[in-house]
Amino acid sequence: MRCRILHESKGRMRVQLVQYRMTFEEADILDNYLSGLSGVKSVKVHERTKVAIIEFSGDVRDDIIDALSNFDYESNQELLTTIADRQLQYEFENKLCLHVGRRVFSKLFIPMPLAAGITVIKSIPFIVKGLKSLIHGKLEVSVLDATSITVSMLRGDFSTAGSIMFMLGVGEIMEDWTHRKSISDLAKAMALNVEKVWTRAEDGTELLVDASTINAGDIVIVRTGNVIAVDGKVISGEAHVSQASMTGESMPVRKYEGSLVYAGTVVEEGEIVIEAEGSLGNSKYDRIITMIEDSEKLKSSTEDKASKLADRLVPYTFGATALQYLITRDITRATSILMVDFCCALKLSIPIAVLSAMREAGEYRMTVKGGKFLEAVAEADTIVFDKTGTLTEAVPKVHKVVPFSDINEDECLRIAACLEEHYPHSIANAVVKEAMVKGLDHEEKHSKVEYIVAHGIASTLDGQKVCIGSHHFIFEDEGCTIDEDKKQAFEDLPNEYSHLYLAIDKKLVAVILIDDPIKPGVAKAIKQLKALGIKNAVMMTGDNERTARVIAAKVGVDSYYSEVLPEDKANFIKEERSKGHKVIMVGDGVNDSPALSEADAGIAINSGAAIAREVADIMIGSDELDELDELVKLREISMKLMKRIKLSYRQILGFNSFLIGMGMFGMFTPTTTALLHNSSTLAISLRNMTDLLEKK
Repeated sequence: MRCRILHESKGRMRVQLVQYRMTFEEADILDNYLSGLSGVKSVKVHERTKVAIIEFSGDVRDDIIDALSNFDYESNQELLTTIADRQLQYEFENKLCLHVGRRVFSKLFIPMPLAAGITVIKSIPFIVKGLKSLIHGKLEVSVLDATSITVSMLRGDFSTAGSIMFMLGVGEIMEDWTHRKSISDLAKAMALNVEKVWTRAEDGTELLVDASTINAGDIVIVRTGNVIAVDGKVISGEAHVSQASMTGESMPVRKYEGSLVYAGTVVEEGEIVIEAEGSLGNSKYDRIITMIEDSEKLKSSTEDKASKLADRLVPYTFGATALQYLITRDITRATSILMVDFCCALKLSIPIAVLSAMREAGEYRMTVKGGKFLEAVAEADTIVFDKTGTLTEAVPKVHKVVPFSDINEDECLRIAACLEEHYPHSIANAVVKEAMVKGLDHEEKHSKVEYIVAHGIASTLDGQKVCIGSHHFIFEDEGCTIDEDKKQAFEDLPNEYSHLYLAIDKKLVAVILIDDPIKPGVAKAIKQLKALGIKNAVMMTGDNERTARVIAAKVGVDSYYSEVLPEDKANFIKEERSKGHKVIMVGDGVNDSPALSEADAGIAINSGAAIAREVADIMIGSDELDELDELVKLREISMKLMKRIKLSYRQILGFNSFLIGMGMFGMFTPTTTALLHNSSTLAISLRNMTDLLEKK
């Protein structure tokens, strides 16, 4: 691509793209392309001027220029989001400008008789909607709106009727845009994140390939904890599959030969072989939209309260209007009360506040699946952390292999990698990577691999049973032993490392020491969370007591539990909730999924296992961060959202009550009360669309 630098300073470039015009889609592709470059901090692409403003750090200027020179839209189509945010923004601005423009033009240039006729025509949809509500026996906001408009027109006050409809139109445009923008942000964050899949070749060998290369008819193998990347049919095997993201059903569905499976769902337990019906699944976006739009249960209690309160106030507004007329016989005063609609402000501003908070969370790479979970995060007093991959580095490293048999270190590592490569876990990835670095060929010679959640992996090699996993799995479940002359060396293993145990034929053959350093800033983040009202920070891990104690002391949690099973985490959370506590669970692995489901708000690390992301209520993308800043920001956003909602309640009820009082005493005309009411609704809604956190 041809381009020229218009201006540059330290860490910043303003680049002109040389092309005739730039579409919204092209702007999004270029934005995502540049944002993915190493060292790039922020990118703004202006499609109208075809200018890109790039901010970067480090010595990457020349790399950025080279990347721009080699860029083309055709080969980067995968970077295009399903809904172009730019197009959404453009449509919103156009709708709002057109709506305002029509109102201004009508007020300035259309004669009153003609304007009155136009107002009558525009009122028909509002009146019809109110009548439908009455026919169904409901006295809702639509009835109040229709009555206000009708009474104004009957009084000959077509200007007030037009103002009411204008403000209602503005509210609908803002609500539609905020809703669609939130859906777009959520959909992008929840899109399929599958890079590699296991396939079966014609000769029966298993191959790890790029997911993008999968075509119809290819054979794909999916094991416990993995996401299904393609729509297809099960040709062998059996598994329980979580389809929560597609159907909303929390219980896993049994899949067997002949069953259909769908992209984006996750294998909770078992192993299935799938014949792909197409390429890498992209239909999940539609399912996400359906989930968001249909999930009324995901509304926060504050949203639900606002909606119900709005409808409950309608009869009181009608009652006050009738009473005023009966007492004063003054239709003007009565109409002044009718013009004040609590309901519009409540039903518009509160949901906008929640959706805007969800959108803001998305800007910090957090995906919130419903407003109720922001509320839960704000009210929580207890937080439970998994250790590995959550408090410690998401990419642990093998520090050392300690043999406890005649098998040497490299051979022990080769065997371990042979088993671990089949399952998604940070420690398993570390073992496989270390074998790769050492150039160890771990060609599969073992039998079928069996994965036991939160315990380990078992298989058969050369007629001998091979097991790798936790202390509990190796020594208690499998009953493995240690040679007498090796017991002291076993006791002397350093506590600061996590221990992965490898056993063959009931004998411990090696302990792999995993250097799983604490993420920088974790202790600080936990301290900040406590300052924000968290009373009890808990760490739960499958690691041994010694390692857990060392890590817990360093990160500053209030308590810790070692050698726990998945059900132990879930049971602890259930018990805490039964005591009246609001609990947040933060995890990343397959073994965390029961606890994530049990918590008031389950938070998954985006780089963790697919099933953890599937069952979690919130996802945070900390793969590039050194600390849990996002978790702190999530707490801050949630708490500030609740404060904003409470403030909105007070402002709406207080100001509109004031307007009713002024109308009752004849201080304000119906036109004035309508104008002030609608203006306050718009002002509060616009305020609720602003960011809760200050940008740094």
